Amino acid sequence: MKMKSGKIEQFESYSQFKTLKEFNDHFEMWLAEKKQDFSKGEWIGLKRLARFSAKIPGVANAKIGTILKAIHEEYQNNGISRSTFKRMVQKAIKFGILTVYETERKNGSQSSNLYVFNRFPANEPPKVEKTNHHKETSNLSKPNNQKIKKRQQEPSELNHTFVSDRVPQPFVQQAKYFFSEAKTIEEMWHMVKIAAYRNNSETQTERMLTIANHSFQQLIRKLKFTHAVKKPIAYFYGILNNQFEKAYYQDLYEMGFGEGRCGLA
Repeated sequence: MKMKSGKIEQFESYSQFKTLKEFNDHFEMWLAEKKQDFSKGEWIGLKRLARFSAKIPGVANAKIGTILKAIHEEYQNNGISRSTFKRMVQKAIKFGILTVYETERKNGSQSSNLYVFNRFPANEPPKVEKTNHHKETSNLSKPNNQKIKKRQQEPSELNHTFVSDRVPQPFVQQAKYFFSEAKTIEEMWHMVKIAAYRNNSETQTERMLTIANHSFQQLIRKLKFTHAVKKPIAYFYGILNNQFEKAYYQDLYEMGFGEGRCGLA
């Protein structure tokens, strides 16, 4: 059943974000993860839709024509087509970025869709001491069905030699002494990519590696000296974002600018 159209305020309960900043953060993580899967035109359409989702963070109820008009005006009549926008929406739904609801007017005719942005999926960061590892290896003497279950779990426990080629080897070689699982190292590099993207550094590979290694060293120092880090990957991301932000503002200073990066809204 279609929902009734109306003012955007009536859809406030559909928002998955407490603040606009929280929405912006999650949206930028989506872009860092999926940007390469969208064409340039589709990417422009997605970012514009996000800007229409500022009043109620993550929720938009604008007509496609209104969104396309705004894009055409911003790009001096070199906007995108309706088909490009619709193709973007279908991709965003497929990737889990958007949930779309149809709405109708009081007379039953179709109205503009309700676009709801979803939160970027957050994996629980691993603990420094992996208590499950001892528990699983101590069960080797149990019946065969337990061994089968263990074999099914093995892909998530591959060591550093199975890390994806997308992760630079210098980072792998440093991280493997403290986090041996391939999945953990890949997740940490993913945090590097997100922080770099948020601070306009995603194309600067040398900077990314330098900051990644330095931030990782700071993480390990914190773990060794205080033992107070409950979520190492989340803490690592905080260090990364701070370092990339400093580098970004240093770039602006060297270019003679004093203003920082603008958000989505």
